Amino acid sequence: MPRLFRAAHVFDGWRLHADAAVSITGDGRIAALHTADSAWPEAHDLTDLGAGVLAPGFVDLQVNGGGGELVGAETDADQLSRICAAHARLGATAILPTLITDTPEATARVVAAGVEAHARQVQGFSGLHLEGPHLDPARKGAHHADLIRPMQQDDLHLLCEAATTLPALMVTLSPGAVTNAQIATLAGAGVIVSLGHSGCSAQAALSAHAAGARCVTHLYNAMGGLQARAPGLVGAALTSPLRAGIIADGVHVAPECLEIALHLKREDELFLVTDSMSVAGTDLTGFDLNGRRITRAGNRLTLEDGTLAGADVTMAEAVANLVANGWPLQRALAMATRIPADLIGASDRGRLCRDARADLVLLAPDNTLKAVWVKGCPLTG
Repeated sequence: MPRLFRAAHVFDGWRLHADAAVSITGDGRIAALHTADSAWPEAHDLTDLGAGVLAPGFVDLQVNGGGGELVGAETDADQLSRICAAHARLGATAILPTLITDTPEATARVVAAGVEAHARQVQGFSGLHLEGPHLDPARKGAHHADLIRPMQQDDLHLLCEAATTLPALMVTLSPGAVTNAQIATLAGAGVIVSLGHSGCSAQAALSAHAAGARCVTHLYNAMGGLQARAPGLVGAALTSPLRAGIIADGVHVAPECLEIALHLKREDELFLVTDSMSVAGTDLTGFDLNGRRITRAGNRLTLEDGTLAGADVTMAEAVANLVANGWPLQRALAMATRIPADLIGASDRGRLCRDARADLVLLAPDNTLKAVWVKGCPLTG
């Protein structure tokens, strides 16, 4: 008989259900969702979680590091496993470890590490996100300017090959650093092309979208502002079907801009990312990034000149921030679970339905993270 987890509210990836439960098979999959008006099965083990919300584990598509470790030139499969484990404890049970702009050698090493992590079935590893190096130097943010470069044939070959062996590959690039033909080749190979770190025009962004780009990386950040006669990447993102990740930490995006995005984007087009760095899940006060010191203070991660360098927020905190700004918990949870899972084709993540993985989080009534389960087993520590 299945185990049964009952809670005051259960979020299935789409809707909240009051007084509901999920049944879990012996191999850590969801057997069924049981609502208040349906017949519940006999269970071998009933766990009543009481108040709060039971939801799918969070899905985070932009994770630079965690647990004191940062994706970089020395990354191997063991490090990716540790980063995944650190974020699982924070509720993100499926992540894309993310390499920011680095050398061709570092990129190839991280891709090889990702392929090995996938072969080893590392828990939580759902693919890679390569944020750069094919960006706009004028919109580099915390990326090292000396490492930013246009895409070459060798880069294109590496990415297309990686897409065939990784569960998902997202690549952030600027339209000015690639051609539309290269975007089309990447998209045809299965790469999720995301536009970001760019001062491109709206027309260039829409042309990239027509070529196969599907997404925008950390909406508003590291891109030109919306102007009356120059809407730029922001304007294209807000008024087209492009999906967009957004950092809801109260630092990267002003409440008014968050409000605009939530009103203009369809519900399946906007999702949450944390843009986490190595300090996630630790009490560290700083770290080094490509030879530069990043300081952690006041919920901010900054270079010496004040440039933001990643974010210091968990997915549960981002969900709580949306709710605190007046948005329904149902939408906030969808942005942290099913919507990003759908973008990377992870059909067994981010939802509570038959055969989905029983990766679960329990949020307390104040939306703080209370417990995490992986394949139906509780995480501790």
